[in-house]
Amino acid sequence: MTLDQPRTYQVVTYGCQMNVHDSERISGLLDGAGYLPAAEHEAADVVVFNTCAVRENADNRLYGNLGHLAPVKAGKPGMQIAVGGCMAQKDRDTILRKAPWVDVVFGTHNVGSLPRLLERARVAEEAQIEILESLERFPSTLPTRRDSAYAAWVAISVGCNNTCTFCIVPALRGKETDRRPGDVLGEIEMLVAEGVQEVTLLGQNVNTYGVEFGDRTAFAKLLRATGEIEGLRRVRFTSPHPANFTDDVIAAMAETPNVMPSLHMPLQSGSDAVLRAMKRSYRARGFLGIIDKVRAAMPHAAITTDIIVGFPGETEEDFQATLDVVAAARFSAAFTFQYSIRPGTPAATMPDQVPRAVVQERYERLVELVGDISWRENQALVGQRVEVMFADGEGRKDAATNRMSGRARDNRLVHVAVPDDPAARPRPGDLAEVELTYAAPHHLNADGGLLSLTRTRGGDAWAARHAPAPEGPRPVGLGLPSRA
Repeated sequence: MTLDQPRTYQVVTYGCQMNVHDSERISGLLDGAGYLPAAEHEAADVVVFNTCAVRENADNRLYGNLGHLAPVKAGKPGMQIAVGGCMAQKDRDTILRKAPWVDVVFGTHNVGSLPRLLERARVAEEAQIEILESLERFPSTLPTRRDSAYAAWVAISVGCNNTCTFCIVPALRGKETDRRPGDVLGEIEMLVAEGVQEVTLLGQNVNTYGVEFGDRTAFAKLLRATGEIEGLRRVRFTSPHPANFTDDVIAAMAETPNVMPSLHMPLQSGSDAVLRAMKRSYRARGFLGIIDKVRAAMPHAAITTDIIVGFPGETEEDFQATLDVVAAARFSAAFTFQYSIRPGTPAATMPDQVPRAVVQERYERLVELVGDISWRENQALVGQRVEVMFADGEGRKDAATNRMSGRARDNRLVHVAVPDDPAARPRPGDLAEVELTYAAPHHLNADGGLLSLTRTRGGDAWAARHAPAPEGPRPVGLGLPSRA
C-alpha cells in the first residue's frame, strides 16, 4: 500500500442482530474516517471484531481468529486489529493478555470512538483500551453503512432492565435506554426514501419500549404508526419478553397490514421451576396463553423461540416439561442452545450443574422434536399461495436448480424456481406470489415458479448498489467471514 492509498477495513461480527446493526455503525464510522471496505479476497489494513459474550463458543472463535491473524499482521506492516462489543466490555484486560498483538479494545458504549482510537494506536505505537461504563448518547446518531439496500435494522432501545440469571447482557449493555417515537419514525421514513421496504425494530426487550419516558403502550403505538409510512411494506421486531407481552401489542400486529404475522418469543424453558431459577418472570401456562391469543388474532402466524437445555438444576421432569410446551406451542422453528457457564452471571455459581453428557442427550431429543414439528407445520402449507420477498445472500441464484430464495410474510424461508432469462428473474428486494409445492423442516419450495412478479423500489436500490464494477486483480486475503 502506498502512502496516498486509503486504508481498507473488514468487520467480523459475532452474535445477535443488535451486534449486526452495531457493525453497520462501525462500518459507517470507518467510511466517514476515510477507510474503504476491503474487497472480498483482500487482506484488510484494519480488521475489527465485534464480539458477543452470551455463549462460550463465541469466545473460542474470537481467540482462534486472533491467533490466525498474528502471523498475518507480523508480515503486513501497518495492519491493525480492533476488538469491540460485549466481550470487549467484559474482558477488557484479558484480551490484550491473551492476544498482545491487538491494537484497540473498545466497549459497547463507545463504538463512536473507534476511528480516534485506531489513529491514536498508530501514532503512539501502543495498544489503546477505552471502555465506558454507560451510554453517553443513543448510537442511532452515528453514521451507518447498511448491509442491505432494501431491508434495515432500526434500534428502538438499547440495554435491558431484566436480571435473568444466565444472561450477562444487562451488565454489558446497561439499563434500558429508549429512543423517542418521533426519532424512530423519522429514521424509518428516511430509510424508505432511500429504497428500504422492510425494517426490523430492535431492542433487548422491545415490548418494554417506552418505560423510560413513562408510556407502557408505546410499543403498540409505534407498530401502528409504522402502518402510516407510505412505501414501507414489511415490519418485524425482535425480541419481546413473554412477561411484558400485552394484548395491545397483539392487536397492533393483527390490525396493522405491514406488521408481519411472525413472532420470535424466547421460551428458554418449559419448566416453572427452571424459569424461577432463571428469574424469568412468567410461567409455562402464561407463555402458552400468549401464543393462543396471537394465533386467535393471526391464525397463520409463525412463532419461533429460543430454548436453553441443561440449565443448573434441570431434572428429567423439568426437561420433559419443556418438551411438552414445545409440542403444545407448535413452533415453526426454535433456536436451541446447550447451557454453558458464563463467568459473571449468577447461574455460573449455582449448584447442580448438569453433566455435559446429559445435556447433550437432552439437546438431541429436543432438536429432533423441534424438527418434526417444524416439518409438520410446513407440510400443512403445501398448496398455499404466499408472497415472497427475495433476499440478498439467501437470494443468490442456485445454478444447479435455477432457484432463488426469499422470505414469506411469516418469515419462512422459500426457495423459488426462477426463469432462465436474467431479465425475467427477481432481484433481492423484489416481491413475487408463488405456490408452495414442497416442505422440509427448515424451508419450503415453490417449484412452479413465479405466479406474479412485482418490481420494487427496494429491488431498484439493490440493483443500483450492485451495478458491475470494473474488474481488476485481487490480492489473496484472509478468508475471514464477515458474520462469525
